[in-house]
Amino acid sequence: MQIFFNFAAKFEFNLFNCNVTKMNPTHIEHIGIAVKSLDESIPFFETLLGTKCYAIEEVADQKVRTAFLKIGQTKIELLEPTSPESTIAAFIEKNNGKGGMHHIAFAVEGLENQLAEAKEAGIRLIDETPRGGAEGLSIAFLHPKSTFGVLTELCENKNK
Repeated sequence: MQIFFNFAAKFEFNLFNCNVTKMNPTHIEHIGIAVKSLDESIPFFETLLGTKCYAIEEVADQKVRTAFLKIGQTKIELLEPTSPESTIAAFIEKNNGKGGMHHIAFAVEGLENQLAEAKEAGIRLIDETPRGGAEGLSIAFLHPKSTFGVLTELCENKNK
């Protein structure tokens, strides 16, 4: 007997085909928020959070510019598309032209092993192997259809 969940056709999760694996994250690395404009959103989030943006960076292969703010150990990553073909531009378009919460990222050690274990457990991967991300991190995404609708990023700082 299989238990199959289908929530509003947005994501699906087959409980018996996925042996949940323990990722052992060290902390929440960042929360990604898609925005139409960094110039408009940075002042808002600086005021709201009472902190300053400490870095702006373009990640050309992802067609995105990022801005970072930090609260305690957790970062807020604002993501602005640099091309209509970027995944962030598509996300904003799907959200009626507005941005919004895009993903949550967890800091892990041994990212390659974490991905292999996740795949073996039946978790659908967006990235089979790590790729370069902002701030020099190695990153990989888990598909939201396997994570209850939450786009999940795993990050490793190999320079630690």
